Amino acid sequence: MGRSPSGYTKFACYSRTESPVSKSRSKVHPNYKGRYRVTNWSEYDRALVRRGDLTIWFTPEVVAAWQPRGEGFRGGQRRYSDVAIEAALTLRLLFRLPWRQTEGLLASIFSLLGLGLKAPDHTTLSRRTGGLRVELHRLPRTKPIHLIVDATGLAIVGQGQWAAAKWGERGRRGWRKLHVAVDGAGQVLAVELTDRSIADAVVLPGLMDQIAEPIGRLTADGGYDTREVYAAASSRGARVVVPPRRDAVVSGDSVLADRDAHIEKIAELGRRRWRVEAGQHSQARAENTFFRYKRLFGGRLRARGELAQKNEILVGCNILNRMTECGMPRSERIATA
Repeated sequence: MGRSPSGYTKFACYSRTESPVSKSRSKVHPNYKGRYRVTNWSEYDRALVRRGDLTIWFTPEVVAAWQPRGEGFRGGQRRYSDVAIEAALTLRLLFRLPWRQTEGLLASIFSLLGLGLKAPDHTTLSRRTGGLRVELHRLPRTKPIHLIVDATGLAIVGQGQWAAAKWGERGRRGWRKLHVAVDGAGQVLAVELTDRSIADAVVLPGLMDQIAEPIGRLTADGGYDTREVYAAASSRGARVVVPPRRDAVVSGDSVLADRDAHIEKIAELGRRRWRVEAGQHSQARAENTFFRYKRLFGGRLRARGELAQKNEILVGCNILNRMTECGMPRSERIATA
């Protein structure tokens, strides 16, 4: 756009082929990326509406187990079961509430439903979350799983900038690593929470041990390009799709047979076309899971103890899986952008 000598503003118009900046140079919208269309939009639309449903009910089993039986030991007994504490933790994460507001929310729900139950006080809730045994709830699988793994960072409350401002430290921001394994539909199958110094590839065998079903394929990013990852996948009979390093060479090792095949295919087609043909872009399923988690619950851990932090992660992933069961979009590629 410029101004002509006569004072009128003139606009420079370019067609798609005449643009002075080639679209292939764009890192955000490169011309090799494809366009996708959601094929089940009406179903997915109803699923998104159901995710905002505020209908809350307590099954007779939960009501009966809200106050546990005596443990038979001397001294004071617990007034609330682990089921009650986990239910409160679920509401706390879902509505992003402090413990005091969680206590008030539970009390109001019991009053509206006419249940003769008492809500645990906030100090009990904070103390008991570290002693829970939360299990990851997911739908069983009969067919071999397409396993997709990745890791992200979550900040830790009370560390980082506040400590630096208060004590004059130059410490780095405190955070921990969240490792997840999801299937092709985006359901979380395995979770691990580690210190930030732990490498992603080191955690992978532990994630696979949490999955009893057969694994047909493992997809990950370049951080998992290690022999240990290929060995763990080979022991489960899984094919590995991990981009090798750019200076990688064919090794001839039987454990690294998939990696050698990828290296040869990249030399033939180029890394970009190999990613498309090998389906390595499906690794975005794990990245989308992190986006959903941080969008719903935030990018930091509220709990302070390690056990409480792990339980917080498990409850959050259970909420994600429940939303996934309501319905997820199914997309198909329609054209190249």
